[in-house]
Amino acid sequence: MTTEVDMWFDPKCPWAWLASRWLLEVERVRDVAVRFHVLSLSVLNEGREVEAWYREWLDSGWGPARVAKAVEEKYGSAEVRAVYTALGNRIHREKRPLGRELYVDALAEAGLPTELADAAGSTDLDAAMLAGNHAGLGPVGEDLGTPAIHVRLPDGSTHAFFGPVVTPAPRGEAAGRLFDGVLLVAGTEGFFELKRGRTSPPAVA
Repeated sequence: MTTEVDMWFDPKCPWAWLASRWLLEVERVRDVAVRFHVLSLSVLNEGREVEAWYREWLDSGWGPARVAKAVEEKYGSAEVRAVYTALGNRIHREKRPLGRELYVDALAEAGLPTELADAAGSTDLDAAMLAGNHAGLGPVGEDLGTPAIHVRLPDGSTHAFFGPVVTPAPRGEAAGRLFDGVLLVAGTEGFFELKRGRTSPPAVA
């Protein structure tokens, strides 16, 4: 009886990247199937007053989110998984500069048409990205962000939440135990928040 997990990510977000790598580990140790969807932090924060450094970060985030969304719109979530991994390895592990060369290389690795890199500079899919944001955040809270995760259990019950924010991404059975615990608190009626101050930057190596 498979548990279905949908995760919304922004390709630039290191915390979403870590959560995605955690979920892929969970697939190895639990009966879980994960699908990935685009949630653009650039769209989410458009028009909001934010600190200058974050605005610069957001401004550079349109390109990779648009490319990932172009894949999602044309090919569906199965191909999003592959291109997210290809983009994320280059952005988070290799620390390569964002730009067409990165997008083309990631698309080629994922076996997808490299002309989808053209989406990075186009506004054609921005409305679709906004709709994707609403789909991901509607059950979670529109003031939150990524990672946003929806879980559908075999009995038909569903849970949606922001997070987890964790570094480094747990591996093996440790990933499974974290998943079990997250579902336990998410499934508790009236439970909203468990948080502590971060003491480590995202370890994505």
